[in-house]
Formats: sequence, structure tokens, C-alpha cells
Amino acid sequence: MAKKRKALPAARRSEKASTRASRSRRPVARRAAKKAAPRKAAKKAATRKGVRRTAASRWPGTIFAPVAGAERREIGHVLLEVGKAGSARVKRMVYPPGFRWSVDMKPVVGTELCMHAHVGFLVHGEIHIEYPDGCVIEHRAPQIIAIDPGHDGWVVGKQPVVMIEFDFERDTVSRLGMPTAHSHQAE
Repeated sequence: MAKKRKALPAARRSEKASTRASRSRRPVARRAAKKAAPRKAAKKAATRKGVRRTAASRWPGTIFAPVAGAERREIGHVLLEVGKAGSARVKRMVYPPGFRWSVDMKPVVGTELCMHAHVGFLVHGEIHIEYPDGCVIEHRAPQIIAIDPGHDGWVVGKQPVVMIEFDFERDTVSRLGMPTAHSHQAE
């Protein structure tokens, strides 16, 4: 059985109504509405047929926002942003859901496996790495990673993978003291 509400005295009703009206006229409410309007328009535009959505628009948050001062490009469906830090490079890579190195990057790079060493921090998502000996290593964020050269890899699940990587271009393996190939030796 529903409870009946007692009727408020007329003076109290008008006081409540004026308070509600004054709240709706506050500048904060207008500012919020102004901010929301462009976002709604951008979201609507990004979902139109034929318009490509960026990682930042698909998965909002600072881990997907553009990196200030970094060179930005897309290679084999991977968003890559690279900046210099001393003699090293710092890279943020965003791998989309469904990405697999042997499908998306092999045609671009032209090698059977990824021959680059990856050292850094897995910020978001899950990626599996497979070596020629059949060894599969699972990496889930947040995690520090060191991936030996000579691997295939793929994104697991419906979330993108975001990785922050440090490298020295072709000298990464030697400068970071990594093995030139995967092995099951004690590390």
C-alpha cells in the first residue's frame, strides 16, 4: 500500500518552487550544459557512417588522450606516439581489440614474427605473447613487461591494450641487456 504524502502549506510550496527555479538558473548549470553540448555533437559526428573514431573517442580517459609533444601515427591498426627522452624513446602504443601481430603487422613489417624487444609498462588491457616454441605468456594491466624478440602477440577481450614502452630503436636488446631470443633459462 502506497503512503500518502501530506500536503505542504502554500507558503512552503512556493518556497520550494522558488528554490528549484533558482537552482536551474545558476551559472554552474549553464556551464555544464555548454560543455555537454559540444561533446554530444562530437559523439554524434563520430558515430556517423564513414567517420573514423579515434581511441580517445571510443574509450574516454586520460590514458587515451593525445600525448603532448609526441609524434603520432598509425601502423597496422596500432596507434603509436613517440617522444625522445635523453638517448631513449618513450612510446605509447594503443592496440585495438581484435589486434594480432601476425595478421595486422606482419604484412606491414614483412617478417614472420615481431623482432622488436618490448620493455615498459602495460597500462590497460590484456595481451598474450606466443613464441615459436609454443610458450604463451599472458600480460594483464597493470604490469611491468619485458618481451623478447621473435614473438607473435594478440589483444585479449574487448578492451584495447595500452602500453608505455622504452627503447633505443635497433639497440634496445643490447642496451637493456635482453636476450636476442626467447628461452626458458632461469632469468
